[in-house]
Amino acid sequence: MPITPLAPDPADPQPGQLLARGTCRMLASHDFACLEEFVPERGKRMDVLALGPKGELWCIECKSSRVDFTSDSKWQGYLEWCDRFFWAVGADFPLELLPEETGLIICDAYGGEILRMPEESKLAGARRKSMTLKFARDSARRLQGWRDPRL
Repeated sequence: MPITPLAPDPADPQPGQLLARGTCRMLASHDFACLEEFVPERGKRMDVLALGPKGELWCIECKSSRVDFTSDSKWQGYLEWCDRFFWAVGADFPLELLPEETGLIICDAYGGEILRMPEESKLAGARRKSMTLKFARDSARRLQGWRDPRL
Protein backbone atom coordinates (compact mmCIF):
# COMPACT_ATOMS: atom_id res chain seq x y z
CA MET A 1 0.00 0.00 0.00
CA PRO A 2 1.51 3.39 -0.99
CA ILE A 3 2.26 5.89 1.74
CA THR A 4 0.20 9.04 1.47
CA PRO A 5 2.18 12.17 2.35
CA LEU A 6 0.84 14.20 5.23
CA ALA A 7 -0.86 17.48 4.46
CA PRO A 8 1.12 20.54 5.53
CA ASP A 9 0.45 21.64 9.08
CA PRO A 10 -1.26 25.07 8.97
CA ALA A 11 0.67 25.98 12.12
CA ASP A 12 3.98 25.67 10.23
CA PRO A 13 5.37 29.02 9.09
CA GLN A 14 4.89 29.85 5.42
CA PRO A 15 7.95 30.77 3.26
CA GLY A 16 7.28 34.52 3.55
CA GLN A 17 6.96 34.23 7.33
CA LEU A 18 10.34 32.51 7.49
CA LEU A 19 11.88 35.36 5.48
CA ALA A 20 10.24 37.85 7.87
CA ARG A 21 11.72 36.02 10.86
CA GLY A 22 15.23 36.12 9.39
CA THR A 23 14.82 39.78 8.46
CA CYS A 24 13.67 40.66 11.98
CA ARG A 25 16.63 38.80 13.48
CA MET A 26 19.06 40.68 11.26
CA LEU A 27 17.43 44.05 12.00
CA ALA A 28 17.48 43.33 15.74
CA SER A 29 21.28 43.06 15.46
CA HIS A 30 21.17 46.68 14.16
CA ASP A 31 19.06 47.79 17.16
CA PHE A 32 15.73 47.85 15.29
CA ALA A 33 12.48 46.66 16.86
CA CYS A 34 10.26 44.82 14.38
CA LEU A 35 6.57 44.13 14.16
CA GLU A 36 5.28 41.63 11.61
CA GLU A 37 2.00 42.08 9.75
CA PHE A 38 1.64 45.74 10.67
CA VAL A 39 -1.50 47.52 9.44
CA PRO A 40 -0.88 51.26 8.96
CA GLU A 41 -4.47 51.78 7.78
CA ARG A 42 -7.38 49.61 6.72
CA GLY A 43 -6.60 47.66 3.55
CA LYS A 44 -2.81 47.70 3.96
CA ARG A 45 -0.64 45.11 5.72
CA MET A 46 3.13 45.39 5.79
CA ASP A 47 5.05 42.15 6.23
CA VAL A 48 7.48 43.90 8.60
CA LEU A 49 7.64 47.40 10.01
CA ALA A 50 10.94 48.15 11.72
CA LEU A 51 11.48 51.01 14.18
CA GLY A 52 15.10 52.10 14.39
CA PRO A 53 17.13 53.58 17.24
CA LYS A 54 16.74 57.11 15.84
CA GLY A 55 12.99 56.75 15.24
CA GLU A 56 13.32 55.77 11.59
CA LEU A 57 10.60 53.55 10.11
CA TRP A 58 11.45 50.92 7.53
CA CYS A 59 8.90 48.82 5.65
CA ILE A 60 10.02 45.39 4.48
CA GLU A 61 8.00 43.24 2.10
CA CYS A 62 9.00 39.55 2.04
CA LYS A 63 8.70 37.72 -1.27
CA SER A 64 9.39 34.01 -1.50
CA SER A 65 9.00 33.53 -5.27
CA ARG A 66 8.42 35.18 -8.64
CA VAL A 67 4.70 34.40 -8.38
CA ASP A 68 4.54 35.90 -4.88
CA PHE A 69 6.09 39.11 -6.22
CA THR A 70 4.08 39.41 -9.44
CA SER A 71 0.76 38.74 -7.71
CA ASP A 72 1.22 41.68 -5.31
CA SER A 73 1.03 45.17 -6.81
CA LYS A 74 0.22 47.01 -3.56
CA TRP A 75 3.79 47.72 -2.48
CA GLN A 76 3.88 51.31 -3.77
CA GLY A 77 1.03 52.12 -1.38
CA TYR A 78 3.41 51.47 1.51
CA LEU A 79 5.93 54.14 0.48
CA GLU A 80 3.96 56.94 2.16
CA TRP A 81 4.14 55.08 5.50
CA CYS A 82 7.92 54.63 5.89
CA ASP A 83 11.30 56.34 5.58
CA ARG A 84 12.80 53.46 3.57
CA PHE A 85 11.28 50.53 1.67
CA PHE A 86 12.97 47.13 1.30
CA TRP A 87 12.35 43.75 -0.28
CA ALA A 88 13.45 40.70 1.69
CA VAL A 89 14.03 37.69 -0.54
CA GLY A 90 15.87 34.39 -0.51
CA ALA A 91 19.21 33.83 -2.23
CA ASP A 92 17.54 32.13 -5.22
CA PHE A 93 15.01 34.94 -5.89
CA PRO A 94 15.22 36.52 -9.41
CA LEU A 95 16.60 39.93 -8.37
CA GLU A 96 15.99 41.50 -11.79
CA LEU A 97 12.29 41.71 -10.86
CA LEU A 98 12.89 44.15 -8.02
CA PRO A 99 12.85 47.91 -8.72
CA GLU A 100 16.35 49.43 -8.46
CA GLU A 101 15.18 52.35 -6.28
CA THR A 102 14.05 50.01 -3.50
CA GLY A 103 16.15 48.41 -0.80
CA LEU A 104 17.22 44.78 -0.91
CA ILE A 105 17.71 42.28 1.90
CA ILE A 106 18.84 38.73 1.18
CA CYS A 107 17.81 36.43 3.98
CA ASP A 108 16.67 33.05 5.15
CA ALA A 109 14.79 32.00 8.28
CA TYR A 110 17.80 32.67 10.52
CA GLY A 111 19.25 35.99 9.40
CA GLY A 112 20.10 38.18 6.48
CA GLU A 113 22.09 41.03 5.04
CA ILE A 114 21.21 44.39 3.54
CA LEU A 115 22.59 44.40 -0.01
CA ARG A 116 21.07 47.65 -1.23
CA MET A 117 20.08 50.66 0.85
CA PRO A 118 17.30 52.75 -0.71
CA GLU A 119 17.20 56.52 -0.63
CA GLU A 120 15.59 57.90 2.48
CA SER A 121 12.24 59.61 2.06
CA LYS A 122 11.58 61.11 5.49
CA LEU A 123 8.06 60.98 6.83
CA ALA A 124 6.36 64.19 7.87
CA GLY A 125 6.45 64.76 11.62
CA ALA A 126 2.73 64.14 12.19
CA ARG A 127 2.81 60.87 10.18
CA ARG A 128 5.95 59.72 12.04
CA LYS A 129 4.33 60.40 15.40
CA SER A 130 1.10 58.58 14.52
CA MET A 131 3.02 55.59 13.09
CA THR A 132 5.33 55.38 16.11
CA LEU A 133 2.36 55.51 18.50
CA LYS A 134 0.50 52.86 16.49
CA PHE A 135 3.63 50.67 16.47
CA ALA A 136 3.88 50.99 20.28
CA ARG A 137 0.19 50.36 20.91
CA ASP A 138 0.00 47.40 18.51
CA SER A 139 3.12 45.90 20.10
CA ALA A 140 1.70 46.31 23.61
CA ARG A 141 -1.64 44.77 22.59
CA ARG A 142 0.10 41.75 21.09
CA LEU A 143 2.21 41.26 24.20
CA GLN A 144 -0.85 41.66 26.39
CA GLY A 145 -2.66 39.10 24.23
CA TRP A 146 0.09 36.56 24.94
CA ARG A 147 -0.32 37.13 28.67
CA ASP A 148 -4.11 37.23 28.65
CA PRO A 149 -5.65 35.62 25.54
CA ARG A 150 -9.17 36.54 26.68
CA LEU A 151 -8.62 40.23 25.82
